[in-house]
Amino acid sequence: MTPLASLWLPIVLSAVFVFIVSSILHMVLTSWHRNDFVHLTNQDAVMDAVRGLNLAPGDYMVPHPTSSEGMRSPEFAERIRKGPRMVFTVLDAGQFSMGRPLALWFLYDLVVSLFAGYVAGRALGPGTPYIQVFRFAGVTAFIGYACALWQGVIWYGRSVSTTVKLTIDGLLFAFVTAGTFGWLWPR
Repeated sequence: MTPLASLWLPIVLSAVFVFIVSSILHMVLTSWHRNDFVHLTNQDAVMDAVRGLNLAPGDYMVPHPTSSEGMRSPEFAERIRKGPRMVFTVLDAGQFSMGRPLALWFLYDLVVSLFAGYVAGRALGPGTPYIQVFRFAGVTAFIGYACALWQGVIWYGRSVSTTVKLTIDGLLFAFVTAGTFGWLWPR
């Protein structure tokens, strides 16, 4: 067993390295995620229609019954038949700043690295060979970065191709995390 406190350096550095790699993926290799969202040719008309509804920021699903009995109603069945069925997120209007999302992303990277360090530290002692550390930290980081993405495909119709790309991103982030832990593991 390796104390978590002795893993502070690989925890912090792996989060920094993942942050850098993700920045490169999104700001330098822009074509990788360019088609993650479908472009609406009539986006102004859609925005004008939705703006008039004064929706609060949040996640929405339509049609959306208010109860399980409502799911069996003829009215709900007709809404499903007529379509469109949608799951969408409404964000705050106004200025868009990358500061808050980037800060939250780095915090998330730290949390994933903390869990990777915790799991590896409970399973492995100081002086463990690089490849064993890589395996424990990498699998844990991969779970943190990628596995839950597939729930969106299963339940909400999220794009499979986008989810595959995000899963590949998660695998890359897991490799970076695992490599950092293997490199800086206490001897």
